[in-house]
Amino acid sequence: MPLNTPATSPKLIVVMGVSGCGKSTLAERLARHYSATFLDADDFHSDEAKSMMAQGLPLTDELRLPWVDRIRSHLAICYEAKQLCVLAFSGLRRAHRLRLRETPYPTLFIFLDAKPQSIQSRILHRENHFMNPNLVESQFEALERPHQESDIIRLDADVNGDQVFHQSMDILDRYFVAPVMDAWGA
Repeated sequence: MPLNTPATSPKLIVVMGVSGCGKSTLAERLARHYSATFLDADDFHSDEAKSMMAQGLPLTDELRLPWVDRIRSHLAICYEAKQLCVLAFSGLRRAHRLRLRETPYPTLFIFLDAKPQSIQSRILHRENHFMNPNLVESQFEALERPHQESDIIRLDADVNGDQVFHQSMDILDRYFVAPVMDAWGA
């Protein structure tokens, strides 16, 4: 059963983690698989924020908050259109995750957890992205690791991307589809 049917409400899947963990790649694959709308939080950054990150300057919480609010505003439009959405979003700060939870969407976060050395290697080899490799350390410093957040599933991002994709699908099917099937008596 698809995650978005007339009998179910639209859902939000947030793939989160530090820059370079593979969240955009996984979110795009999940969106294709579930015929969902893919959103990349990077598209909601201001030009000023992108310029700062390209220069190796980490964003402050004050600079991140308008970004999160732009994402929330867009999600409200998507919810009204009854769209299933998959969002690639760093989610480094607990306060930002809480703001996304304020949307009407039933939401599940998939936290791609990776080691700093593997992230550094990935970012050094990544092309056409504004994130400066010097910001890896600041990403881990800003990360408030999920603690007592029952809607966040942690996956090891240091394994094969196909393995992470299949683990994610198994989780999403159990989290979103199984309860609907049970409610329908299937």
